[in-house]
Amino acid sequence: MKIAVFCPNWVGDAVMATPALRALRNSFRNAWIIGVMRPVVADVLEGLPYFDARVLWHPKSSAAHCRTMRTWRVLRSMRPDVALLLTNSCRSALLAAAAGIRRRIGYARDGRSWLLTERLHAPRERGRWLPIPQVEYYLRITDRLGCRRFGLRLELRTTARDEAEADELWRRERLERAANVVVFNPGSAYGPAKRWPERYFAELARMFVKRHHVHVLVLCGPQERDLARAIVRAADHPAVRSLANYTPRIGLSKACVRRAALMITTDSGPRHFAAAFDVPVVTLFGPTHIQWTETFYDKALHLQREVPCGPCQLRDCPLDHRCMRELEPATVFKLASRFWLQTQYKLQRKRMTA
Repeated sequence: MKIAVFCPNWVGDAVMATPALRALRNSFRNAWIIGVMRPVVADVLEGLPYFDARVLWHPKSSAAHCRTMRTWRVLRSMRPDVALLLTNSCRSALLAAAAGIRRRIGYARDGRSWLLTERLHAPRERGRWLPIPQVEYYLRITDRLGCRRFGLRLELRTTARDEAEADELWRRERLERAANVVVFNPGSAYGPAKRWPERYFAELARMFVKRHHVHVLVLCGPQERDLARAIVRAADHPAVRSLANYTPRIGLSKACVRRAALMITTDSGPRHFAAAFDVPVVTLFGPTHIQWTETFYDKALHLQREVPCGPCQLRDCPLDHRCMRELEPATVFKLASRFWLQTQYKLQRKRMTA
């Protein structure tokens, strides 16, 4: 049996799909599983034993048409029996149909119902999609194929290259001297509405360094280097560093999070690295519903300021960004510190009783 899995296009969604990928792999051990995914998603899932082959797809690149034709030819030559569409796009369903995959399972959304042979329906009320955890959303697709569930835990792995680069960064930035490293993830590919003010991150970094005697490492992607540099500059402390001067790779970010004692992040994709590596994480929510990205991780703290206009799910705030602006550094520090100390205490007790 050959199964083509059209993986989610976003970093965080890809991580939240790992329980479904695990269910598929463990339920169909003898199947040939093909992962169809963007290159950045391939980097996120690198090292996991879920796929026998990968087909890289660039659905929104400048040469999207040519690359889609190439992907279509590759998929057609592989002759999959089933397509699992973890994506919601009409484009992915059209590609699966054009590749001759006879059984196509996915959610009936974005006008693609006619392209699916087996349709799932997400909950709606008065014409609006109701929040449903993405972990559950993807598992319902593998349920339809008859897969048994193997837990809700998110899962990632690092490669030897990832760890070697992290070793070099730890040495160059003198992070090996620190008892604990706290990583900040200030970016948001979704849009600026999810971002916490950079001066807030800088103030929070100073608080953690001075009161908990930790080092702070600011993560960043290719488009977020200036943001990371601005936070380090505003923090103005030698124990606050960033990845801005390093080649931005998903694998390096994964390795950094894996080594961290705590992660503080906006509601963006890399926040899910923490749960996958069993690292305590504090997420600062603004315009988004917490329910969409709930991962049932017991070392997670969600902070969100209740405002009359939210959560609005908008990429850009048309007002004054009060949902993030009113979530002040002093409040975040107090709650994050208490949460972190509690998780450390529980871990110590667990080790003592083991």
